[in-house]
Amino acid sequence: MALAGECSTLIVDFDLPGAEEAIRMASLLPPAQKPNLLAVASRAWPGTGQAFQSGASRILYRPLQPELVKDALKAGEKKHANRRKSARYEMKTLVYVEIDQTTLSAVSIDIGEHGLAIQASEPVPIHANVPFRCVLPGTHITLQGHADVIWASDQGRAGLFFSKLAPAARKHLKQWLSKRGSHNKHGVRDLMLPADDHVEFAATSDEVLTEAQ
Repeated sequence: MALAGECSTLIVDFDLPGAEEAIRMASLLPPAQKPNLLAVASRAWPGTGQAFQSGASRILYRPLQPELVKDALKAGEKKHANRRKSARYEMKTLVYVEIDQTTLSAVSIDIGEHGLAIQASEPVPIHANVPFRCVLPGTHITLQGHADVIWASDQGRAGLFFSKLAPAARKHLKQWLSKRGSHNKHGVRDLMLPADDHVEFAATSDEVLTEAQ
């Protein structure tokens, strides 16, 4: 459910074996699919810092207090709702990505306000702050900026999260998405990870570190 983006809150019991691994893997999911991560632990458990380092955004101690649980779940629902509002739309255009002074050509799969998915002819390396550019279909507008490659499959598919877009570029993208949404409601989709490929995730992201703090 977490991989499919259908989990708004993941509660992990840190008194059970494998808890740290489970929450760490969930914390590496792309922003569009990462759930609110809650760790449950006993007061005697000494690993509070360890829980945050593994990616937990909040710790609930036993005995659980109803109001704190309710507040944590509401935060997860709000985050999940905001994710759903950041819809992606199918888009087919050439995308050029600059990685290690090499230009990689790809075809876009879909795009949203915060990123896009691409299909390249070869595996795309995980990389941060890479320059990219593409033309928004139906316009003469070139969208360019920088993005982080946050996941990539061995079949050439990859997810790019916009790390830097000029205000003008972001404005053009929002306008394009708005028109796309009003004309083609069936084109909307959430960015799904490929189920049939080996997928590599970025080992660390600023978002994970920020939420852990």
